[in-house]
Amino acid sequence: MPAKIFSAATVGLECEIIEVEVDLLSGLSRFTVVGLGDTAIQESRERVRSAVKSAGKYFHTQRITANLAPADLPKAGPSFDFPIAVGILLASRQLLMPEIEKSILIGELALDGKTRAVAGILPIVTKAKQKGFQNFFVPAQNAREASIITGIYVFPVESLQAFIFHCDGSKKIQPLPTLDVAELASEEIHDVDLAFVRGQEHAKRALTVAAAGSHNLLMSGPPGSGKTMLARAFRTILPRMSLEEILEVTKIYSVAGMLPSDTPLINSRPFRSVHHTASAVSIVGGGKKIGPGEISLAHKGVLFLDEIAEFPTQVLEVLRQPLEDGVITISRAAGTLRFPARFTLIAAMNPCPCGFATDPERNCKCSPLEITRYQKKLSGPLLDRIDMHVEVPRVKFEKLETPASENESSESIREKVQTARNIQQERFVKLRITANSEMSSEQTKKFCAVDGKTKELLQQAVTHFQLSARAYYRILKLSRTIADLANEEKISTNHIAEALQYRPKIGEN
Repeated sequence: MPAKIFSAATVGLECEIIEVEVDLLSGLSRFTVVGLGDTAIQESRERVRSAVKSAGKYFHTQRITANLAPADLPKAGPSFDFPIAVGILLASRQLLMPEIEKSILIGELALDGKTRAVAGILPIVTKAKQKGFQNFFVPAQNAREASIITGIYVFPVESLQAFIFHCDGSKKIQPLPTLDVAELASEEIHDVDLAFVRGQEHAKRALTVAAAGSHNLLMSGPPGSGKTMLARAFRTILPRMSLEEILEVTKIYSVAGMLPSDTPLINSRPFRSVHHTASAVSIVGGGKKIGPGEISLAHKGVLFLDEIAEFPTQVLEVLRQPLEDGVITISRAAGTLRFPARFTLIAAMNPCPCGFATDPERNCKCSPLEITRYQKKLSGPLLDRIDMHVEVPRVKFEKLETPASENESSESIREKVQTARNIQQERFVKLRITANSEMSSEQTKKFCAVDGKTKELLQQAVTHFQLSARAYYRILKLSRTIADLANEEKISTNHIAEALQYRPKIGEN
């Protein structure tokens, strides 16, 4: 009679329960794995064979068929080694497993029978719990990640032999206690602080506004003016992540197999710095097994594009949809998946190829045509999705000599940002958004109402700068954030005027 064990596979950030059926038949010796598995699954036959023998059990020498159901769902990775090996032992009656119908088994096997970590444990456990599974036998390296979820039993399995001892009662594996997510969210440690940046008060103010409302920001200035350091310090003023955000981001990194070895949680906002040689697929996601790209790894954090004008145009254009919608839809022959991509874009660039077009102390060697061509690498639709543009000029000598202690620290600025975010959380308590930049046009009209005089200034700006409808709403949302930082309920002309100062200038005629 065939043995049936339950396992699971990740599809995007979701989980599908997989039934691993193993049958032993008479006939010539043959080990077959069916069910639309990739090369890693087909190679599991050799790992399973060696692991079963290393555990001191007999490996059936006749025909073995392992079926991974549903058969029409593509499956990838080595995570089915462990359940296939257990299925062979159950089918050959060398093992009895209690409560098998309530248990999930998952893990890769080494040739000596030891388990190895696999990706996607957190979303698997979360979904499987909802479907009524209670016991989870996972590799010991993944056990802490799984034990974040309450109301289940997580058994850390060191090896196939240890699991056999657990089932026959000779040496039980003790389930891990549930981890307290709040305790794991330790204090963040950063090696950079905004106080280290000399001068650039205007840029620091822009970063504060961007952090308070999760607005996209483009910095332009000559080489060495501090753009990269400002961008790296930006994450130090972002508000702390909520428990819901921590779990959401951790799921993405779990599926990508990028969780740190020392902690099962991503408890600080991601900061993804992408080089201009990156491909479009690496940024949006995809691959043979569709996985998250850089924009999803930056979810609830920062995507930093240094020297953005050096990126190929086709790579930059793929950012337009996720910047607008906060999600990325990836369509491939294998299927269509959606990944969250609600990030803050921080970009930096020189004003021209040589970098000194706006520097009053250095002569620019570029022709007007070269400058125009360089700046036109950023298309109008992309610039329209960037809320703020700020010039970062050369720092004067007097500012360079200023002690860091005289500058406002990141922690002080972060408190202001957190206060503004708290106001927004109260405002959007009944909505599925957390920051001003996420408001729809209808929500913007509701929460960003302006009086007659302020509306007149806004109308003049729209007419004078020939702003698009998208730019109009982005100015309103930016003004709302500036008002929140000032702890003012109504948007005034001062808030609109400051928001207009941040309008993108690169690429405009």
